[in-house]
Amino acid sequence: MENTDKAYCREIADLLAAHGVKHCVVCPGSRNAPLIVALHRHPALRCISVIDERSAAFSALGIASISRSPVAIVCTSGSAVLNFAPAVAEAYYRQVPLIVISADRPEEWIDQDDSQTIRQPGILANIVKKSVDVQVELDESASRSEAQAWHINRVVNDSLIDAMSAPKGPVHINVQLDAPLGRIRHDCPVSGFARKIDVVKPSGLLSTAHVRALASLLAFPRKVLVIAGFMQPDDKLSRALSLMATLPNVAIMSEAQANIHPNRSIISMIDLTLSCIPESLKKELAPDIVITFGGSLVSRLVKSWLRNLDIKHWHVGMQPWSVDCFTHLEKRIVMEPRNVLPALGAAMQRQSHGHHNEDSWSDLWAKAKLEAWERSSAMMPKNVWCDLSAMGLLMTNIPNTWNLQLSNGTAVRYAQMFDHNRIHRIDCNRGVSGIDGSVSTAIGAAFAYSGKTLLITGDMSLQYDISALSSPLLTPRMKIAVLNNGGGGIFRCVPSTRDLKELDQFFACRTNLPLRELAQAYGFAYFEANDFNSLHACWRPFVNESERPALLNLVTDSEVSAAALRKIIPL
Repeated sequence: MENTDKAYCREIADLLAAHGVKHCVVCPGSRNAPLIVALHRHPALRCISVIDERSAAFSALGIASISRSPVAIVCTSGSAVLNFAPAVAEAYYRQVPLIVISADRPEEWIDQDDSQTIRQPGILANIVKKSVDVQVELDESASRSEAQAWHINRVVNDSLIDAMSAPKGPVHINVQLDAPLGRIRHDCPVSGFARKIDVVKPSGLLSTAHVRALASLLAFPRKVLVIAGFMQPDDKLSRALSLMATLPNVAIMSEAQANIHPNRSIISMIDLTLSCIPESLKKELAPDIVITFGGSLVSRLVKSWLRNLDIKHWHVGMQPWSVDCFTHLEKRIVMEPRNVLPALGAAMQRQSHGHHNEDSWSDLWAKAKLEAWERSSAMMPKNVWCDLSAMGLLMTNIPNTWNLQLSNGTAVRYAQMFDHNRIHRIDCNRGVSGIDGSVSTAIGAAFAYSGKTLLITGDMSLQYDISALSSPLLTPRMKIAVLNNGGGGIFRCVPSTRDLKELDQFFACRTNLPLRELAQAYGFAYFEANDFNSLHACWRPFVNESERPALLNLVTDSEVSAAALRKIIPL
């Protein structure tokens, strides 16, 4: 099949057709030649040529408003896209889905006195629902081509989804195109195989018929892995996952700050489990479909594992964009998880009747979890004082009624390695995953909670937000435990920095943090532990302190702590 050699232009044509576009109004030009070729040669698209961009856009508006279908308009670079603006503005306020596709020169040629170049990305931002910029395609042999193809597919899918989501409206896809522009490839793949991301976005609850239809796609013998990211505690959702965890073809993973509890059948120590599973068993444990909900995942191992599998990914949540963390997103269910998963789990339960046996996929995961936990327990540093052993004692002895706040870096990763089901609530600033503001966030959280709150933080995170110790929101219910290992411990663990000669000076940045003096200055009760005995001795007084906020300084060796973590989990 002959077509343009620009693969991402062919991808755009495929996606337009997949999302219901039937008509494309195109304007002549050389920069947009690959786009015109790709659209014209697609069997599901009808191209209409209109010379004047202003007239072309209004013509497309008329087609879209009467057909109630999205219509694409395509132009060359430069002032051409500006001539679309009046019709695009009209479409915006009439809620008509016009798909504006403008050809552009590569970014490096903008403002270089090259012909027909202006600053096109975002040029229609005030009158479209979404603007995206598709960057120059790499050679097919380049190492980044696969990642770029995934990115282009996702942003174009998102744009077309936005155009057709209520309220409907225009979107702008700016496409950088490099010379040569008119080259034809004679062995192009057949059209119609671009990955389309479907969206389930009901105005209310899912109908019974819709729930059954979704459940049938997840029915035995398909293997379904459910993964919970960070979120608020939700008893209804926890109960639903408990029900789903009994299904023979379902395994459930939950990170600490997902606050899914209590359920012993859920895999809560994800990295620990995956790091101990032999490669020969990982093939049997590979899922067919992965369902995610909640926020971003801490676990690097689960992300790298799933990205390399041939899976289908569904994401449940209210995000207005596609969350394609594993690069295999197939379906977005735009609803609160608590309004989807209970009904879906119940429907799956009915459809799985009679399929459970002792060798089910969920049983394989249960065995793998148990074996991994036994193996990793043997590797845990029991007689070595380090961050990991100190964290283990904290996680084991935190009172059930306390809320736990975690800083980013090693603190949140350590928390994933221990049983956290009994802890009342766990939170961490994982939206952006920065170290800034973790102390202030915890102090605010403690102010709002009538019980006690413990922040476990690294020394670098504490120093970054040291002014929070003078906060007027501080109460005696606030507890802080500091993993004081002499700087950014995470940089001693991750391969990108741990072997650099600049490690101590520029990454770990050894801290000058006189915690005893700071505690005294800010009115904190101060406790210190530098070995197992001193931690056991001060733990109960730290817990029982009720007159002042309390700070526990856990002094550890940075190299010993990093070595202990790397021994168990390959970061």
